[in-house]
Amino acid sequence: MEANVPSARSRALAVLRVRSRASAVGLLPAALAVVLVAARATGRLAGDPWPTVTLVVCVVAVLVLLVGGAFAAVVLRASPAVTPTVPLSEAAAPDLYRLVRDLADRMDVPPPSAIALTPDCDSWLEDRSHAAHRRGAARVLGGAPGPVGPESEPGAAPVLVIGSPFLWWMRVAELRAVLAPVVAGTGPSAHPDIADARGFVRGLDAAVDVGGRRGLGWIAAPARLLLRLCRTDAAEMERGVAAAASERAQGVDYGLRIVAQEQVGLAYAGWDRLLTRVALPAWRMGRWPAHLDAGVVSALTELSRRDRLAEGFTSRLGERPACDLLEEPGLIDEATSLLAARLFHGGPAEAGPDWSPVDWAAYPEEVVDRKWRTEAARLHAALDALAVPAGRPASASTPASPASPAAPVSPASPAARPGSQGPSGAAGAAGPATLAAADSPSPTADAFAGPTLERVLGYLTDGGGEGAAGEALAGRITGELAREERAAGPAAGAGKARGADTLPLFPLQPPRSGRDLLADHVTAMVCCAAVDSAGATPGLDWLDGPVLLVGGDRRSDLAPRVLCLVEDGNPEPLRDWLSALGVRTEKPVRLV
Repeated sequence: MEANVPSARSRALAVLRVRSRASAVGLLPAALAVVLVAARATGRLAGDPWPTVTLVVCVVAVLVLLVGGAFAAVVLRASPAVTPTVPLSEAAAPDLYRLVRDLADRMDVPPPSAIALTPDCDSWLEDRSHAAHRRGAARVLGGAPGPVGPESEPGAAPVLVIGSPFLWWMRVAELRAVLAPVVAGTGPSAHPDIADARGFVRGLDAAVDVGGRRGLGWIAAPARLLLRLCRTDAAEMERGVAAAASERAQGVDYGLRIVAQEQVGLAYAGWDRLLTRVALPAWRMGRWPAHLDAGVVSALTELSRRDRLAEGFTSRLGERPACDLLEEPGLIDEATSLLAARLFHGGPAEAGPDWSPVDWAAYPEEVVDRKWRTEAARLHAALDALAVPAGRPASASTPASPASPAAPVSPASPAARPGSQGPSGAAGAAGPATLAAADSPSPTADAFAGPTLERVLGYLTDGGGEGAAGEALAGRITGELAREERAAGPAAGAGKARGADTLPLFPLQPPRSGRDLLADHVTAMVCCAAVDSAGATPGLDWLDGPVLLVGGDRRSDLAPRVLCLVEDGNPEPLRDWLSALGVRTEKPVRLV
């Protein structure tokens, strides 16, 4: 046995002693009651006040036993938290199962009972032998109920959970080296004292969750107390188990493991960029990229190309990828992509009309372009609410008609409302003065009515981006987004308030300031205008998400010019950029 196993076992025994002492405390009143009753029966405690004392102690003992028994039942029966994963049967990945079993044989440890995938850059062993897990039916990739697997049998080895990005980015030899110390953990995990201590800690953790339910709050307090008493020993036990597993795996591909760990760090960086900048915009629109794991290969290849420290990593791509160990990698990729949307965004568990998959080839048109036009429409709706005129005063040399077939008008714009050219008043309702102006056009009437970029530029320039005008517009956009999210409610994520099952578990939506939202919406309006009047196209960058392409090349110089307008109220850098690109700011854009 490794040197660290006895250390882990001693810590496990310390955890179990906490359980024994808790049991002793619960049994102490009953033991005292037995002594008093026996003494009374033998005549050793005759006379007052012993009858009353005996009765009180017996009542207290019964109450303590009832409460303690109920608490113990909750700890034993409460279902410990299980990470949502995509189960991988041996038929779906025979080569991967063979690789894992070979690792276990080489290290002389029990093989994992099953393999599952998680949409994260990590791998671990997870015990799923609890009775509560056996009561639930296992589910296969297609979503149909399946038989209870071997991982649910009492005393079975833990399940090996593998990060799905590893399978697509790593080569077979690298994956083998990374999994060796994880698989080696099945050896210490099989020790009865360690397994018993882990089960006790997991039961307490589940009891704390149960205590959050109505009427069961009294359960959480003793569970938290016991967790505090055994926290240090439990943490040291896990460190000892990890050290023992690492020591056992020393002789298996140790040199290659150092190189593979570099790929783990690279995979984490690329996966994070792919989720936050590529997948998140699609999730917010009710679409989920169906092949995230395939996309991470493109993202990491691009990251390797840009990062001088990663030079040479792309030469690995000629070796056999670990996803070749799967029989149907496309199907598994789709299942893990849907799970990623649930874990990180709270999306529904199944695809539907408002939650449909999107392929990478269709991403620019179905996500990027739609995102821009949705944000442009929201920006103009906010301007409507602020009673902002639809455009600049017309000049004699630049006539324009809002009814031009090539320039459709948004239903949200004032020009689309019968009997009015523009809103008046804080609420945007057409008043008598507005109607009179519509009947008798004047030289100052709006010539560029409709959702135009000029309307946005004029508002932010005249009001000053740093002044009250910019703040008011940012506030309107923030409020409208909040209303849309509340209205989406259950459609945005099924089962969002279910205790331990609350989704998303790892939200990727940090709070954004009103200025950030305003900059995003102005950028979207600029991109819509460039697409409609300058021949630009929406595009996808694997590391930065939605981008504007002009002549097939990405334009990354737009953001600082938009910030100059939003933060300083200075439109000149953006106007110069638009002029060089040939964007017509007075032309109404197409909105969704």
